[in-house]
Amino acid sequence: MRPRLALVPGEPAGVGPELMVRAAQQDWDARLVVFGDAAVLHRAAAALSLPLELHRAGETPASARSLEIVDIPHPVQAAFGAPEPANAASVVAALTGAAQACLDGTLDGMVTGPVHKAAINDGGIPYTGTTGLLAAHAGCEVVMMLANPAMRVALQTVHLPLREVADRIVPDALERTLRIVYDALRKQFGIADPAIAVLGLNPHAGEDGHLGSEELDVIIPTLERLRLDGMQLIGPLPADTAFLPEKLRGFDAVLAMYHDQGLPVLKHADFAHAVNITLGLPYPRVAVDHGTALDLAGKGVADPSSLFAAIRCCTQLADGRKRV
Repeated sequence: MRPRLALVPGEPAGVGPELMVRAAQQDWDARLVVFGDAAVLHRAAAALSLPLELHRAGETPASARSLEIVDIPHPVQAAFGAPEPANAASVVAALTGAAQACLDGTLDGMVTGPVHKAAINDGGIPYTGTTGLLAAHAGCEVVMMLANPAMRVALQTVHLPLREVADRIVPDALERTLRIVYDALRKQFGIADPAIAVLGLNPHAGEDGHLGSEELDVIIPTLERLRLDGMQLIGPLPADTAFLPEKLRGFDAVLAMYHDQGLPVLKHADFAHAVNITLGLPYPRVAVDHGTALDLAGKGVADPSSLFAAIRCCTQLADGRKRV
């Protein structure tokens, strides 16, 4: 039986809805259920001059190239490229509705489009990102990991000013992240004995304390402690050489200490097929690895590659093939 996946377009004024319309033109190994506004999807289809077949969720689609939908109307039909804060609650409702369906077991995973953070906050809802929203909804701690065919990169810290990063590299937080990544690689990705490369925080991984003490004080002791539990952890490694292809072949994932330490390399390697995976949730969640692209909305030129990669990835995780 094909897994059933939730698709959440995200910001209605961005490229998310038209990417979902493009997904409806493809044959998938999953049944796709959109949580969003049917009128917005039809408007996007008209802008693209593409057919769109929608069915109420639970109905059997007439063809593989159609979408089921849980219709969550937006109060304002925003113009392409112009986010409307009045739609904040409905955007969040689509995300939490899809997440609840996954928690209930009605659906097997979710794929999310880009969300405009400022519009959500301007609409009166405190919002730092979909990853945090889903973690709070499920009541669990999570780790952000980006992946493409070249590599998997998890993050110890995410959206922080650089001057705050060092203060967040503490033993408990590092151990928690590594355990979540290790368990996900085993249980979701089917890797029996995953090897995780851990980057140092400082240049040259601290140069034995001459370029910073975080490696000696926090990272090395934490890795040594977790190795006693049988975890295969390599490092701390200097970030400037850890991503060499011959080294990457020896790792199943890399843990970067901060956002721009790892993600520029991954995106340079293959941006079009990169996806954002939330580790630690009780269901697979995969997101596109790009923003709302407001300047492209409604023009029919947005590249759906990341969405298509996210659907394939979530399908594989949901049905146990684990080839991601």
